[in-house]
Amino acid sequence: MYQYTAFDSEFVKARAAQYRDQLTRNLAGKLADDDFRPLRLQNGWYVQRYAPMLRVAVPYGELNSAQLRVLAQIARDYDTPSAELIERAQTAQDKIGGIDAPSLVTNCGHFTTRQNVQFNWIPLDKSADVMELLASVNLHGIQTSGNCIRNITSDERAGIAVDEEVDPRPYAEVLRQWSTLHPEFAYLPRKFKIAITGAAEDRAAIEWHDIGLRVIRNDDGEVGFKIYVGGGMGRTPITGTVIREFLPWNQIINYLEAVVRVYNGWGRRDNIYKARIKILVKAEGQRYFDEVEAEYQRILEQDGAPHTISQAEFDRVAACFVEPPTPANAQATADSNANLNDAAFQRWLKQNVVPHKNPALRAVSLSFKRLGLAPGDATAEQLQASAQLVAKYSRGEARVTHSQNLVLPWVPECQLFDLWQEAKALGLASPNIGLLNDMIACPGGDYCALANARAIPVAAAISERYQDLDELDDLGPIDLHISGCINSCGHHHSGHIGILGVDKDGKEWYQVTLGGSDGSDLSGPAGAGKVVGPSFSAAEVPEVIEAVINKYLELRAPTNNNPNGRAEYFIETLRRVGQDSFKAAANSARHSEPAMA
Repeated sequence: MYQYTAFDSEFVKARAAQYRDQLTRNLAGKLADDDFRPLRLQNGWYVQRYAPMLRVAVPYGELNSAQLRVLAQIARDYDTPSAELIERAQTAQDKIGGIDAPSLVTNCGHFTTRQNVQFNWIPLDKSADVMELLASVNLHGIQTSGNCIRNITSDERAGIAVDEEVDPRPYAEVLRQWSTLHPEFAYLPRKFKIAITGAAEDRAAIEWHDIGLRVIRNDDGEVGFKIYVGGGMGRTPITGTVIREFLPWNQIINYLEAVVRVYNGWGRRDNIYKARIKILVKAEGQRYFDEVEAEYQRILEQDGAPHTISQAEFDRVAACFVEPPTPANAQATADSNANLNDAAFQRWLKQNVVPHKNPALRAVSLSFKRLGLAPGDATAEQLQASAQLVAKYSRGEARVTHSQNLVLPWVPECQLFDLWQEAKALGLASPNIGLLNDMIACPGGDYCALANARAIPVAAAISERYQDLDELDDLGPIDLHISGCINSCGHHHSGHIGILGVDKDGKEWYQVTLGGSDGSDLSGPAGAGKVVGPSFSAAEVPEVIEAVINKYLELRAPTNNNPNGRAEYFIETLRRVGQDSFKAAANSARHSEPAMA
């Protein structure tokens, strides 16, 4: 993984000291709240429904074991509200009704769909202490919040994937360094997100981002970028449009400078709903593309191409990515293969373990989807234990996934059984990766001030219904995504089944969509799901999901009719037969009270 430099360390420590000064002045009444707000946002601090929320940046998802231990310490020692606050918050949540909800959880971190880590209960007067603690392991909250270029996300298998053409991480790091404190792009019309992959399969959902980058090689073997612009979810879900089929790799910063400059100049600031680049690209079309190309030429010819990446500079950054040595005798032995007869271990190998570019190694997913905790939540104890597993089995490196799990990317094949046993004892070895209850869900109305409805209770109700491992295995891969509001932090548009919380007359209702795709091989070309009809009450949603699943079981092609030699997957059945039957099934689950439009 990336090895932080002396400059990196000095920079984040200076930023933490700066923040402490700002906080001290704010608490003393010498810096007004309105003036302090943009400063704390630049460091990842929101004030949410009941308490401050910290978003910790994890560039392209990479964490080391020391960083995980610090995150565990923050969860244990700082993610602790007063007894009065938690009682008041819990009472408020209990009054909502509609569906049984798990109690609010403290002393834990939350893996987000942007590969970050969130904390929901840290008192603001402790925030400077937390920033200094993060800085001690080169962590911070820069680019996690506000209308800036947000932290860049990537494929969690970057650098290790069997299907990878080019490792995208050095390019992601170059772009991170370019965008971190860019003065022109600190206050964009809206937040701006970039995703990058270098693999044949898109596991980073690049077409759903403001800018999507695919690192490729042309017919001559030269490295460059295929560039998408104008993707995004939210009120108007739109997938990105190709603006360049191939751009030489050393010109990527000059070109992105042009893309963001034109957006920054043209983007709507008078209407928050029309401020994203996707709306601009849709409205202007070829005119926007032409202006980007013209601005790019001006940068090259008039400005002298100031951001052209030299080979020496790229090599400097690439050298910071150090591949850990493979232990001797990493491949499975006769003794370790003796465990292959264990059915539970076999199920875990099938779902949670994937091949590695090094045949002696594997990439292993720890599942943070289990009863009693929200999807992506990790208690202080689980974070600490995960750090120990990462140090012991993965050469000290982990990856946060956009599906809110944790990947150990350097596991020797011969240690898989031992890792499984330890992870199982921690409750992190559920063999459900990619299955129905491996759902994506944002924190929703339990924590977020922007949410219209809760996401966690709905996720809990569905997860409780689908706990039988044989049933889950029979159902096969199904992407279920839940968002608590139209901001779409739960990526509901891209789910095979999407659930969106909406507010109707002060009550929680939920819109259900079917047939979305993130662009992966399983799901097919990126696209938004279609709404099945009027919104459902919270109590109806689990029954709606069950009705849709049962309809799939009724309609799917049997194994002997499938050339792949397996039962037809949910998304395959849906696309083969169309939406009508599934819509009818969903709407048949309505209760007697009228639905809200």
